[in-house]
Amino acid sequence: MKPTNATIRPLTEQDAEAFHAMRLYATENYPAGIVPTYEEESKRTPEESRARVRATENQVVFGAFVGDMLVGITGLMREPRRKLAHKGLIWGVFVDPAWRGAGIARQLLEGAIAHARALGLLQVQLVVSVLNPRAQALYRACGFVRYGVEPRGLCIDGEYADDELMVLFLDDPAVPD
Repeated sequence: MKPTNATIRPLTEQDAEAFHAMRLYATENYPAGIVPTYEEESKRTPEESRARVRATENQVVFGAFVGDMLVGITGLMREPRRKLAHKGLIWGVFVDPAWRGAGIARQLLEGAIAHARALGLLQVQLVVSVLNPRAQALYRACGFVRYGVEPRGLCIDGEYADDELMVLFLDDPAVPD
């Protein structure tokens, strides 16, 4: 698929239903990419979904839109405690399979990273399963480096997989703005 310029923006409460539907699809079809199980995600109420996408000073969920259609999501959470407030966590990166290969995951990451910079964060971290080599390659291409491994970080249907812990230092002059 050729690159697509998606519109990347923070989700609003009006996007909560589409966000929830995308998370349900991801949990059911890509269990190594999203931590909750389908059963856990399906128990979320509409109000819980609205609260999850409601931007706060410490969290924002971004959506990638092609036209009016939500095709990708990711979240950025900043640690509120003062001694840890220099760090952010990127979570829940997912792009609809029909739109993979179009550069949308990279655009989502770039949007989240730009937001982290605007907040004055010095680094963003993420966790990726070793079962997801495509995501690992994308994160490396965006400048993330591995700083550790959590053995058996993920358990899917009784099978364990390690998680790779990755970081991007935003105050590193070698990292492009």
